[in-house]
Amino acid sequence: MKKNIRLITSESVTEGHPDKVCDQISDGIYDEMLKVDPMSRSAVECFCTTGMVMVGGEVTTKAYVNVDKVVRDVLRGIGYDKQEYGFCCDDVGVLVSIHEQSPDIAQGVNEGEGEHKELGAGDQGLMFGYATDETKELMPLPILLAHKLTERLAAVRKNKTLPYLRPDGKSQVTIEYENGIAKRAETVVIAAHHSKDVSIKKLRDDIRKKVIEPIVGKYLDSKTKFYINATGKFIFGGPPADTGLTGRKIIVDTYGGAVPHGGGAFSGKDLTKVDRSGAYMARYTAKNVVAAGLASRCQIQVAYAIGVAEPVGIYVDTFGTNKISEEEILKLIKKYFDFRPKSIIEKLNLRRPIYKKTAAYGHFGRQDKDFTWEKTDLAEKLRKEAKK
Repeated sequence: MKKNIRLITSESVTEGHPDKVCDQISDGIYDEMLKVDPMSRSAVECFCTTGMVMVGGEVTTKAYVNVDKVVRDVLRGIGYDKQEYGFCCDDVGVLVSIHEQSPDIAQGVNEGEGEHKELGAGDQGLMFGYATDETKELMPLPILLAHKLTERLAAVRKNKTLPYLRPDGKSQVTIEYENGIAKRAETVVIAAHHSKDVSIKKLRDDIRKKVIEPIVGKYLDSKTKFYINATGKFIFGGPPADTGLTGRKIIVDTYGGAVPHGGGAFSGKDLTKVDRSGAYMARYTAKNVVAAGLASRCQIQVAYAIGVAEPVGIYVDTFGTNKISEEEILKLIKKYFDFRPKSIIEKLNLRRPIYKKTAAYGHFGRQDKDFTWEKTDLAEKLRKEAKK
């Protein structure tokens, strides 16, 4: 059999990356609303740069949220708690401009208002969900490893294994596939924010031994290329070095580029916005299809019109790995998975303050009981139905 070699790359960023700082602030604010008013609606954006965090957007809620406190608590939790970092939770300026949701949008979403009597989609758009059996998490290996590397960077910083590390950082992993099977790591890239009192040689040795090898070890070989702080130093980092913005890491948040992306970001958005809830439901559906053994890979695309509850389309692609026809898989999906916004919210129990922790290290493939879209509770039903 002729070898078909393919390289696939994915990246991740730490919780201290400026864009992820903004995602966590936006979701932290939404969580505070949900603690008081589960019916809260949110479209909160954040921008951060040298000495400043700006928060703006539209909300509908009965809750009072101390936005200034949320911002500072998020920054402190990440580790931006020293003035020497150039960005500190205690002295950063916080600007807030939040107002009520547009009534024109609200009438399409409120039940019993406008032309539609059912909870409608908060916007038009298309979302993708994906699952693959190449890992136990049913996620593509490159993005899974990239996330584990950035999580490891944060862990060795916080537990003082590598005390000279600072909050910002990035990872990138290129995996070589042979005939569709992951064989080895072609390249591993790490950018680690650090203090000035560590040599580049020590940092590179430490990162390789304490971060890369524990995570990627089984895929490393003598030909694997390593690029660790390839510019030579990364002392100046975080928001002063690179402006952050909510919703700018949509590929990091999902599947690492393994499949298409509809374009809508997640963080700061409430669950009537199908950019978020529709994408969660699409992942839940694809994961159950793969867990049921109906296909080795499954991509779901769903599309909505603003104010309309029923999707305008649901599409399935199993990339030729299906065990039954894609038409049969689609019939099963339409029988067991309801993509109307209200049904998604109820099925996945989404009106809970769980979203700040989704805002770093990916929304999918995480082993957390609050990530209900990761359950495979319908896999057995699908498996039995497919055998009839």
